[in-house]
Amino acid sequence: MELANTLSQDGKSGGGVLAHLERLETQMNRSHKKLEEAQSAQAVESALGTKIQKLRCLRDKLRAEVRERQARVKASTADVEPDQTLDISEQEILERRQENLKAILQAYRFTGISGKLTSRGVCVCISTAFEGNLLDSYFVDLVMQKPVRIHHHSIPVFIPLEEISAKYLETNIQHFLFILSEHLNAYSGRKYQADRLQSDFAALLAGPLQRNSLCSVLSFTYNVELKGRSFPFGARLLYKDLTAALPTDVSVTYQGMDALPSTWEEQRAAHENLFFKKPLHRVFNSFARKGEELDVNLLF
Repeated sequence: MELANTLSQDGKSGGGVLAHLERLETQMNRSHKKLEEAQSAQAVESALGTKIQKLRCLRDKLRAEVRERQARVKASTADVEPDQTLDISEQEILERRQENLKAILQAYRFTGISGKLTSRGVCVCISTAFEGNLLDSYFVDLVMQKPVRIHHHSIPVFIPLEEISAKYLETNIQHFLFILSEHLNAYSGRKYQADRLQSDFAALLAGPLQRNSLCSVLSFTYNVELKGRSFPFGARLLYKDLTAALPTDVSVTYQGMDALPSTWEEQRAAHENLFFKKPLHRVFNSFARKGEELDVNLLF
């Protein structure tokens, strides 16, 4: 009654009490919010403190393991001469390389590549073949140290071994062996064809076969008979791709006449195509059929 009179005397209505209560409620809500924020911050701080403590424990554990490992390495190398020691990481790399090379040799066994481990590293044998005929074999003795190097080999001097080694030996031994095998097989295949031409078809040759050591250039003159007449042709075969056993460039010319009859010009062109597509001894098998015209269908 007295509060009502006071408000009445001030000329204020009962609405002033509600406004005052609202202000008190607002202040109380703010206090609660601040308290919740403080509690949340305290919880986050506590969680971070726990995480920091765990990380410190993990750090201390790792440091202890590192010190223990260093002590073991130091103890194991204490009796070794300084110039004979290798950095542990390099040694591990070399061991992994050796294991990888063993796996490569096992995988390549059916492709003509084999090998055995040696005290220095590994000795690889590359056996070559052409059309199912086993030909020559070559070896490369590798030293599995850093850098990997060739200790000894039987690769012919005209095979670009140094170039292939510079590109692949240190970075990719598998690719080194693959490229080297391609070169050796192609060379053996070209040599095999040239040898067969000289030994099996000497009667068709008008003079010696000329060839370089790599058998990448072959030049010869041969006779083809048709109805009792002998026609001499000159051939020059060039093998620009040293990993291939078939030529990349072929030139066949008629010897002793400026112009050929149209039928023999067709035969000359057919000869060129045959040399492109088939091994030498197979082409000359077709030439050996005396009295028969060359079957152009042999091209396909």
